Amino acid sequence: MEDSTTREKILKKIRKALTNHRTQPYPNIDWDSNVHVMPEGTMEEAFAKEFTAIGGRFVFCENELDFLEQLVQHSVENGWKKIYCYEEELCTMLEKVEFPFTREQNGFKEEMVAITSCEALVARLGSVMISSRSQSGRRLMVVPTTHVIFARTSQLVPDVKDALLLIKSKYENQLPSFIVSLAGPSRTADIEKTLVTPAHGPRDIFVFLIDDSEKDLRQAQAPTK
Repeated sequence: MEDSTTREKILKKIRKALTNHRTQPYPNIDWDSNVHVMPEGTMEEAFAKEFTAIGGRFVFCENELDFLEQLVQHSVENGWKKIYCYEEELCTMLEKVEFPFTREQNGFKEEMVAITSCEALVARLGSVMISSRSQSGRRLMVVPTTHVIFARTSQLVPDVKDALLLIKSKYENQLPSFIVSLAGPSRTADIEKTLVTPAHGPRDIFVFLIDDSEKDLRQAQAPTK
C-alpha cells in the first residue's frame, strides 16, 4: 500500500508538470552549436596527436600497398609471427603479400595480435569507434594483447555525434546493438587510485590510417554510364 501511495504521488507530480507548462527561462540559448573547439590543423593531424597522447600508436599510409609494406615492417620490428584476422577484405589483402595470418576462432594464445577494421575515427578525442556489426565481432577487440586497426581517412570525423551519424547511415539508419569507443590501451585506477596499464584488453593499439582521398576523387570524376 505504501508503494502504491508513493507511486501515485510521483505520477501526480508528473501529470501536474505536463499540464502546467513553464515558459522557457532562457529562450535564446544556442543548443545546436558545438561547444568543443577542434584542434588546429587537419583532422588527420588532430587524431594522430590525441591518439598518441593516450598511448596509442599511429601509422599513416599513403595507400593500401604502403599499408601492407608498413604492416610487414612493424611485424618484423615487434615480433608478430601470426595475426588473427576474420574480415574478408583484410584477409584478401594479407593473402596478396602472403602475410601469415589465421582465422582460428578458438585457442587464443598469450601475446596474440589481431587486426580489425573500425567504424569511425573521432579526431577531437583520438578515439576509435568499433561495433559488433563488423565481421570480427567482439572478441578481437578484447582478447588480443596487440590490436591493429585498419582505417581510412574517409572514416575520420570531428566528434562523437558525427561518428554516430556515419555509423547510422552505413547500416540503413540503424545503430548496431553494441558500439565501443577505444581510447588507447586499457588502463584502470580502481585500486588505490594508482594507474595500471594494461588492465583488461589490449596492451598496445595500432591505427594504420590509409589515405583514400585520391580514390574517392577518382570515383567522383569517373564518367557515368
